[in-house]
Amino acid sequence: EDEQIVAEIMERRFFPDHIAYKTWEGFHFAGHEIRITEATDCYGAVVWPSALVLCYFLETHSKQCNLVDKNVIEIGAGTGLVSIVASLLGACVTATDLPELLGNLEYNILQNTKQKCKHQPCVKELSWGIDLEKNFPRSSCHFDYIMAADVVYYHPFLDELLLTFDHLCKNDTVILWAMKFRLENENRFVDRFQTLFDLEMISNFPSLNIALYKAMRKDRMKA
Repeated sequence: EDEQIVAEIMERRFFPDHIAYKTWEGFHFAGHEIRITEATDCYGAVVWPSALVLCYFLETHSKQCNLVDKNVIEIGAGTGLVSIVASLLGACVTATDLPELLGNLEYNILQNTKQKCKHQPCVKELSWGIDLEKNFPRSSCHFDYIMAADVVYYHPFLDELLLTFDHLCKNDTVILWAMKFRLENENRFVDRFQTLFDLEMISNFPSLNIALYKAMRKDRMKA
C-alpha cells in the first residue's frame, strides 16, 4: 500500500519536454497544472517529496479537511507548492519564508494562482522566532491551519521553529506537518514538539522515510 500511494504521489510530477530558460518542475494537483521554478543554490528553492505528500493529502482529503475560506499559513514555504495547492482548494493563504527566498516564492505563487483562486494568496517574510508579535500579532492573527513541509532538518534554528509554532497556534488551530526523517535531530525535535502539542501521525510512508502529522495545542481543552 505504501509503494502504491507513493507511486501515485510521484506521478503528479512532470518535467518540461525541452530545455527551458528557467529550471522548472510541473505538478498536477487540485485540477490544475502547476509549474514551479526552482533554484539549485539553496535548500528552500527546491521541491522536496514532503511537499508532494502534504499536497496529495490536501487534495485527496478535501472533504475531511475543507480549506474553503479557511485562513492558512505555511511556514518555510520554499517554492510555494503547498501554498499554491491550498489556495487552489479555496483557502486564504499566507506563504512565508526567509527574505532571500521571497522573490522566487512570490513569482511561483503569482504564476500559478492569478485569476484561479477564490482568495489571492499573499507572501510575507517570516524568520523563525524573530519579531513574531510585531509581524503576526496574536490579537489579530488567527490561522485555522498551519502547514509545514520538511522544515525540520539539520540547522541551528529548531528552538526558533518551535517558538514560531507556539506563537502562531491558537487553541483551535490545526497543524499539518510533513517531515522526512534523516538524522537524530528530527526525533529530538518531535519529542520537544510534543511537550506543547498533541501529535497524531495520520500517514506514514516508510519507502520515503516521510511521516505526515496532525497536531493541536495540548492546553486547548482547558481554554
